[in-house]
Amino acid sequence: MTKRNRLNAQSVAIISRPDLRLDWCSHNAAKYAVEHWHYSKSLPTPPLVKIGVWEEGKFIGCVLFSHGANYHIGDKWGASQFEVCELSRIALTKHKSPVSRIGSIALKLFSSQSSGVQLIISYADRDKGHHGGIYQAMNWAYIGLSGGSEKVWYKGQWVHKRTVDSKYGNHIGFETIKTEGKHTYCFPLTSAMKAQLSTLSKPYPKRPKDSSEPSAIHAGEGGAAPTRALQNLFPLRDRMSRLVTG
Repeated sequence: MTKRNRLNAQSVAIISRPDLRLDWCSHNAAKYAVEHWHYSKSLPTPPLVKIGVWEEGKFIGCVLFSHGANYHIGDKWGASQFEVCELSRIALTKHKSPVSRIGSIALKLFSSQSSGVQLIISYADRDKGHHGGIYQAMNWAYIGLSGGSEKVWYKGQWVHKRTVDSKYGNHIGFETIKTEGKHTYCFPLTSAMKAQLSTLSKPYPKRPKDSSEPSAIHAGEGGAAPTRALQNLFPLRDRMSRLVTG
């Protein structure tokens, strides 16, 4: 291939890349995306940092950061609850951009406005056949399985017992099972956390042969265009204390 042909090929590749844009999105937009395009069908425990994803001008989903339901999420790392957070949802409909690219941009957008956060954690649910391929593509550190938990059969699916307890006060009378834990991935935002992870990192788990994990973590048909609302993003510790984004 001549130099001119190589340049032409590169130009075509650049032009053909989908028009991708990430920005803060409204609560309603995030709720729509999660309920239609994420297997959980539910938003995580607020407050949330909600980042919308648009491709070629169409709303295609969201990336959500939160502290989850674990109030001791930072204990293991010698950090406060406000210094460790969770990438808790990547909810996308059909799209052209790699999920790893979308996730990486969302991570940069989040970290640029949340200087108090030192570490981001995310989990791949083994019960759903997930192994965390997206986080591996994003070069996150893998630290093994989380502690097992108890799930309750509720409205036709297995959900965390805290979900049922929050609705009924307890989960007595519901069928329960014990899980073996989820694959745990971490991304450090400070040199101190990076040093901690260097001693804990393990080889990445392989994709199970019978895995049901979608390569792009999406479901549903077509796109959607909920009203977009631009928000100001305070550092996450300020969001938690003020409960601005609930």
